[in-house]
Amino acid sequence: MTTALANPSQTTSAPLSLSGKAQSASGQYLTFTLQNEVYGLDILRVREILEYTRPTTVPMMPAFVHGVINLRGNVVPVIDLAQRFGRAATTLQPRTCVIIIEIDGEDGPLAIGILVDAVNAVLDMDAAQIEPAPSFGTGLRQDFICGMARTDAGFIILLEVGRVLSVDDMAGLASTTNMAA
Repeated sequence: MTTALANPSQTTSAPLSLSGKAQSASGQYLTFTLQNEVYGLDILRVREILEYTRPTTVPMMPAFVHGVINLRGNVVPVIDLAQRFGRAATTLQPRTCVIIIEIDGEDGPLAIGILVDAVNAVLDMDAAQIEPAPSFGTGLRQDFICGMARTDAGFIILLEVGRVLSVDDMAGLASTTNMAA
């Protein structure tokens, strides 16, 4: 199962960015479940959704790097988002999948896979539905959250994917983890 969604490099809309404050921006968000919580990503960052297949493990990587996959000839790292958030590893289930997203790297766009429990839906959100990120109580760093989307079923945590998957932050964590080993 492969679902192609959007190619952010071909759009004119800018993805959400933080600058220290949450922005409420209307748009479409891909929602997914991770350890019984619902999260959302700006759909313009999502390239495709892949059925889970076991990635190739890479020695000396931090625990949150689940491995790498071959995506049409490109090596794409797969990050266990739960472990990136400091939680237990994602338990593999029938609906477990990898969301391929695109972030800004030093040398241009960079594809990264994130391992999640299940993809739910693409939701249209109005700016009025999106609240600023709370300063406490989410269990995540505040700069990882670009807002909280209010729905009939509760809140959806909207992630600032550029911060969650910051190459500099992850490299720093990797060097700290490797020094501790």
